[in-house]
Amino acid sequence: MATQLEPDARADENAFRTEVQEFIAANFPEELKNRGNALAGVEGPSKETPAQKAWREAVGERGWGTPTWPKQYGGGGLNKAEARIVEQEFAKAGAYNPIGGMGVMMFGPTLLEYGSEEQKQEHIPPICRGEIRWCQGYSEPNAGSDLANLQTFAEDKGDHYLVNGQKTWTSGGQWADKCFAIVRTDKSDKHKGISFMLIDMDTPGVEVRPITMISGMSPFCETFFTDVKVPKENLVGEEGQGWTIGKRLLQHERTNLSGGGSMARMMGASLSNIAKKYCETNEDGSLADPILRDKIANFEIRWSSFLLTARRAVDESKAQGGVSEISSVLKKVGTTLGQERAELLIEIRGLQGLGWEGDEFSDSELESVRGWLFGKATTIYGGSTEIQNNIIAKRVLGMLDHQ
Repeated sequence: MATQLEPDARADENAFRTEVQEFIAANFPEELKNRGNALAGVEGPSKETPAQKAWREAVGERGWGTPTWPKQYGGGGLNKAEARIVEQEFAKAGAYNPIGGMGVMMFGPTLLEYGSEEQKQEHIPPICRGEIRWCQGYSEPNAGSDLANLQTFAEDKGDHYLVNGQKTWTSGGQWADKCFAIVRTDKSDKHKGISFMLIDMDTPGVEVRPITMISGMSPFCETFFTDVKVPKENLVGEEGQGWTIGKRLLQHERTNLSGGGSMARMMGASLSNIAKKYCETNEDGSLADPILRDKIANFEIRWSSFLLTARRAVDESKAQGGVSEISSVLKKVGTTLGQERAELLIEIRGLQGLGWEGDEFSDSELESVRGWLFGKATTIYGGSTEIQNNIIAKRVLGMLDHQ
């Protein structure tokens, strides 16, 4: 049974809700209503308009873009109930969270757990204000599913490391200011020889080459490191701790790639409302096609159920000290549902859902086609579905390999 709030607690929450509503009314530009977060755009950051900049700065100043992060580092310092109120009121107003990207999704939570105080003071506040873009240096040409096989090597040179090697599928690498990467500091041990370090993307020796995808976008890159100097203070944790830190970051990534984070915000309008614009309806406003109506209802029920389950699982994991292997379940199910939605959207729009260019197609129609194609990668990046199946079998279900 749900716990009833005490009168004082309800009054506090009502007062905070009013505060959020007043903040939105005073700071959110009407022209941005129902717009997305440019900072987290898959095709890279669009040029920030004055209205977008003002909204980002206002939210960043309150720390509400990262509402539950510690206040001393620029976060909101809110409890879960207050953070939920911010999310609800933003949604009601058609306001987006202007603070996003990999710094929020993955790196920030990991640094809060493993970083030194100096590293937290340096890197967390700019993330909370949306002033910096991070990219991820994990996968390599011969180290994808077997990530621990990575060969990018950081040689100890006394006061700095000298990094040489190659990363691939570096999302947003051509736009990023900094990169969090796992590199090899010891060639004698596959897992214990890995370290986690931070690399400035404008350092001499860093070269980025965008990869064009089937969707027409180029969000991924090959990244080459040639004698790149990395200061010793950019090592997170200790040498050899990189595999532990890197796995924790992947749990944050998988949670956000599922429905526990970014995908839930990407879904947008309900399929039923979209379908009514393209398909024949009955006198009562329901969809006339019973098969399509059933498909949409089936999906919406499963998606809503998944979101509720994801939210509960994430809250339980955080209560126990952070994300856990349940993130693999969320990633597996959430990304599959996301692909299913994209295909349903194409079916609903018919010929209007297959446009690539031309004035006869709206922006949302063109975006949905590219999103459908881009979405094919979601069950691969962040750890493929096959990898998630292995993790679920071993660490969630407790199954062991049998010879």
